[in-house]
Parts: sequence; C-alpha cells; structure tokens
Amino acid sequence: MIVFDLLCGEGHRFEGWFGSAADFAAQKERRQLACPSCASVQVERVPSVSRVNLGAPEPKPAAKRMPALGSGGPAADGPGPPQRMPEMEGKDPFAIAQMLYSRMLDELLTKTQDVGKDFPAEARRIFYEEAPARAIRGVASDQEHDELVDEGIPVARLPLPPGQLN
Repeated sequence: MIVFDLLCGEGHRFEGWFGSAADFAAQKERRQLACPSCASVQVERVPSVSRVNLGAPEPKPAAKRMPALGSGGPAADGPGPPQRMPEMEGKDPFAIAQMLYSRMLDELLTKTQDVGKDFPAEARRIFYEEAPARAIRGVASDQEHDELVDEGIPVARLPLPPGQLN
C-alpha cells in the first residue's frame, strides 16, 4: 500500500491509500476519488509533508490515549498518533506494518457483519435507511463496486489474505 496526500478543488486536504501509483491514476481517471469533506471529485495529489530535525529537541510524547472505535469516552475525538507497543521495539518497519495490518484485520473481521454476496444490496438498504445502520463486509464485483460509488454510497475495497475471504 502507498499513502498519498490529496487536495480537492475546494481546498480540503486528506490522504488516500492505494495499491500503487497506477491504482491512484486509474481511480482518478474513473472519477472514483472524492473528498470526504465535500464530495468534490476534483482531486489532485500534493507533496507529502516531511519532518526534518535540524537540531531541535525531540518532541515529547503526547499523553497516552486509547483509540476511539466509535464509542464515547476520553478518546472520542480521534485515536491520535499510533502508540508504539512493547512488542514493536527493535522490529523493522515492515514487521511493525505487518503487526498493525493484522490488528486492523482482526478488528475488521470481528466488528463487521459478513453479508457475503448480498453486500451491494445490503449496502444500499443501509444507505437508504431501509435496514439498521451497521458495519458490514462482503463481496462485490468491480461493476457492483463502481455502481455503489456512483450512487454516493461510501464503500472501501480492502485486501484480505487468502483464507480470510467471506
């Protein structure tokens, strides 16, 4: 995965995750990219911000926060920066990325309802408030995915390792 900083025609800055630069270009060409703030499809890639330490003291870590997962509580305003866990110490960045991906996948699989091939229909029912709002996952063809996006229904494609498919 690659993360790009994006800017919409209205000036909202956000990031997007893509399989490759070619994947970004293809989605942009098909007008599948939209600003999460205003839904503008005029989206451009902009330079990412880098942190350069030119002798300034290292920033102090923020107070520990628990990630917000849609529930109230002290971290309801957002999860904050990722916290380094003891099991991450001394690991290379790729190993850390694998650990974080595995945790994200576990959360996804345990906190969503698998609706299988009914995903497009169920996503529409939820979007049009004909079914209870809830997090779902399932299977959609490329055409079904594109149709959902064209309707303005927020969906995301996420790669799952073999054996983890619905």
